[in-house]
Amino acid sequence: MPVSNTPIVERIARVIAGRVVSINAEGDEKSAGDRVDATWPDYAEDARSILRTLREPDEAMADAGDAAVWERMVLAALEAENA
Repeated sequence: MPVSNTPIVERIARVIAGRVVSINAEGDEKSAGDRVDATWPDYAEDARSILRTLREPDEAMADAGDAAVWERMVLAALEAENA
């Protein structure tokens, strides 16, 4: 399985920023890359909030894998942000 070199908080924040600014989503920018690069930190707290919500898998997620491992992985991502 591929592993990203970009922290998960940044990846989530970039997706949120992209949705806000890109014409392909809710924004008006035809080429949003530079604006996403500049604004993703503004969405980092939103990303952390999403991760805090995801630390408890739902029933379908728990049925698909190890819920304890999932929780440890999400908590590790949140702790990495505090390091």
